[in-house]
Amino acid sequence: MATNAIDSNLWLANAAQPESKTGNRILGKDDFLKILLAQLQNQDPLNPMEDKDFISQMASFSSLEQMMNIADLMQQWMQTSHRDMLLRYSEWIGKTVSWLDGSDVKQAVVQSVQQKDGQVVLGLENGAMIAADEVIKVEQTS
Repeated sequence: MATNAIDSNLWLANAAQPESKTGNRILGKDDFLKILLAQLQNQDPLNPMEDKDFISQMASFSSLEQMMNIADLMQQWMQTSHRDMLLRYSEWIGKTVSWLDGSDVKQAVVQSVQQKDGQVVLGLENGAMIAADEVIKVEQTS
């Protein structure tokens, strides 16, 4: 009895994925305006773009610009947030912190606060360095 086997090279999972040919840049508001101007300059004078189409494209441009402004504001907020974290944790200097080391609770006085790889790290009196998010308790040193 003959069987009809499908060659594994023809399976969809083995197919080569097409490469994106759009370039390295992301289209921005300047590119959008250039496309809109080219469209307006090259339209048929006997059959120009309708008002509603033009208004729709301008609304899209406005939305694009607002999204880009929001993205810029979010980036600024993230940078400010990292600086604020360092200031917030600097209040722990001179205080005793407790953290878990395996199943043991350890304590030490905070000597310094620094930012390392986007994370706040506490320098302790015993020379140890721990991440601020490992702390389970903060106490006033007596």
